Amino acid sequence: MSTHNNPDPTSSPSAASQAKQKASELTEDAKTAARDVAQNAASAAKEQAGTAKSSVADEMSGVASALRTAAEEMRSGSPQERTFGQIAEGLADASEAMRNKDLSEMVQDVSAFARKNPLVFLGGAALIGFAATRFAKASGPQDPHTTTFDTIGTTQHGDVS
Repeated sequence: MSTHNNPDPTSSPSAASQAKQKASELTEDAKTAARDVAQNAASAAKEQAGTAKSSVADEMSGVASALRTAAEEMRSGSPQERTFGQIAEGLADASEAMRNKDLSEMVQDVSAFARKNPLVFLGGAALIGFAATRFAKASGPQDPHTTTFDTIGTTQHGDVS
C-alpha cells in the first residue's frame, strides 16, 4: 500500500495551524497598511485644508483692505462709507478668526450658525458659490477659440453676427 495518498494525520493540524497563523499575519499587515494609508491621507488632507484656509484668509484680508480704501475715498459720514467700513471690519475679523481657529472648530461654528440662521446661511452659501465661480472663471486659462461680443454685436475677431 502506498502512503502517498494518505497524508500523515499528525502533519495536517500543523499545516492548518501554520495557514491560520500566516492568514492572521497577513490580516494584521493589511490592517497596518490601511491604517498608514488612512493616516497619510488624513495628514495630506489636513495640510491641504490648512493651505486653503490660509489662502482664503489672505483673500478676505485683501478684500477688507480694498473696502477700507474705498470707504476712505467716499464722503465722510455717508451711508456708503459706513457700510463699506463695517463690511471691511467684518471681513478683517473673519479673516483673523479663520487664521486662529482649527478646521474642526470652524466646522462646528458654521454648523451652529447654519442651525440658528438657515436662511442667512443658505443665502451666504449661494453668494460664496457665485463669487467662487466668478473667481475660478476669471483666474482660469482663457480658451483662445472663445469669442466675446462687444457692445455693437461683433466679435473680437471682427466677425459680424
